[in-house]
Amino acid sequence: MFLKVYLKHGEKQVMWLNELKSAVVLKDLKKVSDMLDALPDSLSEKDISQASYLLEEASSIAKDLKDDTALKMKQVKKSIDFLQATQSTKHARLDITS
Repeated sequence: MFLKVYLKHGEKQVMWLNELKSAVVLKDLKKVSDMLDALPDSLSEKDISQASYLLEEASSIAKDLKDDTALKMKQVKKSIDFLQATQSTKHARLDITS
């Protein structure tokens, strides 16, 4: 009975770690966050080491995505500024003198 419970607990840890790996590979930061919320109570030293490495990688991915988003936002801002600068200003006037 004890062995059966232990194996189920071990399987749960392996499944959690595998899901964390797939979330990092797919760059799914929402899933990584969900996996952190569902962190198993006890992990082996080997699993902790792997999880730590995966979380460092997820942090690096998040930083890269943040930098990429900032760059795209700057490009959009430049495009908007350019479009606004090239539009002619029209003043609405009603000419009733003629």
